[in-house]
Amino acid sequence: MRIGIDAMGGDHAPEAVVKGAVEALSMISADLVLIGMEDQIKAQLASLKYDANRLIIHHASEVIENEDKPVRAIKSKKDASMVVGFEMLKNGSIDALLSAGNTGALLAGGLLKVGRIKGLDRPALCLPYPTSKGFSVLIDAGSNADCKPHNLYEFAVMGTIYARDVLGIENPTVGIANIGTEEGKGNILVVDAYPILKASDLNFIGNIEARDIPDGVCDVIVCDGFTGNIILKLSEGVASSFSGMLKAQLMKTKKNMLLGMLLKGVFTELKKKLDYTEYGGAPFLGTEGLIVKAHGSSNAKAIKNAIRYAEVCVKSQVVERIREELGRKDLEAARQSASPETQES
Repeated sequence: MRIGIDAMGGDHAPEAVVKGAVEALSMISADLVLIGMEDQIKAQLASLKYDANRLIIHHASEVIENEDKPVRAIKSKKDASMVVGFEMLKNGSIDALLSAGNTGALLAGGLLKVGRIKGLDRPALCLPYPTSKGFSVLIDAGSNADCKPHNLYEFAVMGTIYARDVLGIENPTVGIANIGTEEGKGNILVVDAYPILKASDLNFIGNIEARDIPDGVCDVIVCDGFTGNIILKLSEGVASSFSGMLKAQLMKTKKNMLLGMLLKGVFTELKKKLDYTEYGGAPFLGTEGLIVKAHGSSNAKAIKNAIRYAEVCVKSQVVERIREELGRKDLEAARQSASPETQES
């Protein structure tokens, strides 16, 4: 197995990417391919100890920057590290591609260069979401702002496969993120999507409210990418704000500081669970090859763990499982059951 890594993507590339790749080698069985400017990659590797037989450099002379227009960059920068990675994924030179680079370009390139799985309308970002019970799956986490009802069904199918085969959740429960739990609540999208999921063989539990997500109300949280990204960003903000407020309170008095010292182990475990660097990346599910998006500000730890998760996804045959599921006749039935008004919108 070979995992390709866009060595030039991310705010701290190539240093954090190269270091994270080297650290990952001792934790995985896959070989790694660092794609990017060879001289810069070698400069970072010079001070690190690693198995040269398992870490390969594939030169690419260009970089897609964060300010680049996604589609234009994919089409014009043909030797960019990300684009070269897409080509390698498509021709089978690598089994997965990881990048912390331009999100829009990664999603656009996944569709334009790698292609979507036959029978699928919209690929989606799938994110592990920490809850009081462990982890749920948030899908779509930001790649499709506007959706149709059958798209939510596709997301539910892919999210179920990821929750079952990667996170190890048996018979995952599925819920639609909504403003209320009643069947008739919500906008046209969720109202029309509800009966589609209800009639499927998914373990659908109905609508869920955002306030119940942190409690692990369901295993697969289904929504359009606009809603999903708001859930994600709000959750990150609340966690960061709460952490800051708690720290400020503990520093107010000596008594509070002593209490903080006594609870240090508890706080450390909680911080670890809420830390995105612990799982590192979100797979872009629905393309004909496995693409994993790492956070743009990923440090070496985040890259290391994203590589670990990429290997688990490859071993779990997530792409193959999605291809099998989406090839079933009930997906077409789901599309047909969507309201005519929605299909035309």
